[in-house]
Amino acid sequence: MNPRFAFVAAPLLVLAYGVIRILDGLDGSRGPGLAWTTGHLAFLAALALFVPIFWEMRRMAGRDALSTVSAVMGSVGILAASAQFVIDIVVGFLSADHAAMGVLFDRIQAVPGVSFAIYDGGPYLFYLGQLALVVQLAVIGRVKAWTPVLVLIDLVLPIVDRDFIPLGAIFLLVSFVPLARGIAPTAKPVAAHAARRAATHA
Repeated sequence: MNPRFAFVAAPLLVLAYGVIRILDGLDGSRGPGLAWTTGHLAFLAALALFVPIFWEMRRMAGRDALSTVSAVMGSVGILAASAQFVIDIVVGFLSADHAAMGVLFDRIQAVPGVSFAIYDGGPYLFYLGQLALVVQLAVIGRVKAWTPVLVLIDLVLPIVDRDFIPLGAIFLLVSFVPLARGIAPTAKPVAAHAARRAATHA
């Protein structure tokens, strides 16, 4: 997968999730239904794209121990968050209404370890890994100093109010666009070198 695509598509999918989530709540409750499922699928797709994003950021940071730990931490967080969203989708399919969803969620979270691993603890590794990678890139001068600030705003806004997820996604997109552009110069020399080798052996 082209990492440049991931850097742009992931924030847009988070934006889509945030907007769909708001629309789903206009009737006073969220889920089950098409909006619930569609929104969660959009965020799952975004999480999948964050895997190549984290490892590309690790490459940009020099593949050192710190960036490796951050990328691994973020990837573990992705697994936890993905598990949460898969559970949400399954619960939505199995429930006749919002009240029934609440009963199923209570049963799932009552399983020892599930609440912390999938809801209260694990997913935060995704956000910590993301922020750590961006901060490291800023320290070594690969991104502007304001980039971690935008990423931090994106992470904080949903804590203040989850209806701010679309706004946070816009901040994330603005912070990721320079990263996507920064990948292009690394691709051109490789292509040029390959062309020269082909010409030499022709």
